[in-house]
Amino acid sequence: QVQLAESGGGSVQSGGSLRLSCAASGYTSKPYTMAWFRQAPGKEREGVAAIDTDGGTVYADSVKGRFTISQDNAKQTLYLQMNSLNTEDTAMYYCAAGWPYTNMDLVPSWYNYWGPGTQVTVSS
Repeated sequence: QVQLAESGGGSVQSGGSLRLSCAASGYTSKPYTMAWFRQAPGKEREGVAAIDTDGGTVYADSVKGRFTISQDNAKQTLYLQMNSLNTEDTAMYYCAAGWPYTNMDLVPSWYNYWGPGTQVTVSS
């Protein structure tokens, strides 16, 4: 059974940084793409960043230049380094794994496996 577990969330002041981690286990066939999504209260879940097995990355425009997605295949761990955080980054952050179609990397419906989420709160 595939399990994803996020960690590293917390509270930080605007301009600060956080690093999220997602530990994966139970794969019989490793998903092609791993991604981070986030959902703020009253808003839809949105894609933040994705990385495929070849190391190709995709970012939402709102986080380009501030967030960096990476993975350690040996540890089966996904990371999201978040810098220059602002209040609009406040949300529950979710790790996901799947086989999205081309250009669908930041679309939630293409992902099969999800973690329970970790809360990120940015205060001004």
